[in-house]
Amino acid sequence: MERQIVGVVGAGVMGVGVAQNLAQTGHKVFLLDLNEDILRKANEEIRRNLRLQRMMSKERAQMSDADIMEHITFTTDYAPFAGVDFVVENVIETWEAKREVHARLDAVCPAHAVFAANTSAISITKIGAVTRRPSQILGIHFMNPVPLKPTVEVIRGFHTSDETIASAQQLLTNMNKQWVIVNDFPGFVSNRISHLFMNEAAFVVQDQVATAKDVDEIFKKCYGHTMGPLQTADLIGLDTVVHTLDVLYQAYQDSKFRCCPLLQKMVDAGLLGVKSGQGFYKY
Repeated sequence: MERQIVGVVGAGVMGVGVAQNLAQTGHKVFLLDLNEDILRKANEEIRRNLRLQRMMSKERAQMSDADIMEHITFTTDYAPFAGVDFVVENVIETWEAKREVHARLDAVCPAHAVFAANTSAISITKIGAVTRRPSQILGIHFMNPVPLKPTVEVIRGFHTSDETIASAQQLLTNMNKQWVIVNDFPGFVSNRISHLFMNEAAFVVQDQVATAKDVDEIFKKCYGHTMGPLQTADLIGLDTVVHTLDVLYQAYQDSKFRCCPLLQKMVDAGLLGVKSGQGFYKY
């Protein structure tokens, strides 16, 4: 199948993974963020991830690391997005940031371009409403680490067309991904449920019922989960978990989504998980 030209907005953990996965599968990628320092770190992170992936994989890669990196253009300018077919947006999980980015993309991108919001909980329908192309907006919730996770959650907004879903399916097929399509309600399926696990696990630690390690051991050894809820929270980023819980609480006005005070305290202290070197565990 023909490879689409893809713009990726946000060069954090998720954006780096999406850009790497796209480049590894032959797509031309424009990776955009606010400044050159962020992009330099993203470049280094992708190169490091490629080396690690090559060391861990028994299969011979079809493309060299140099060839993969040539598929990615790092930019602080939206201008190259005038030639993209598809956009994957990965900015911080706040409505203000999402609204600004999608309005700007709508002004720059060609009329046929599809926008996918890689969001944990923010409404796809709401994002579509700030553009002139609500039928071409959908959600694609990639899992971390993106290149190693085989399945994504695809979210259909109120106005999302069948053609947009088909375009996303083509892109995902080219990325060697499978998908599950769900409807648009804040948190969708994965985060509406998983954040309850992570939040309640933090309450268990806060209440001194068990240590973080013991909580995770129960989920891994008793339930067969690959990772425990607090390891998962550290991997996602505790700041992102708190942001998502706040979005869910505002959306549903349901106290079950109230953020555990321990989580908020850790974020205030800069203990964000893997990306800061310490969360519930040290890295």
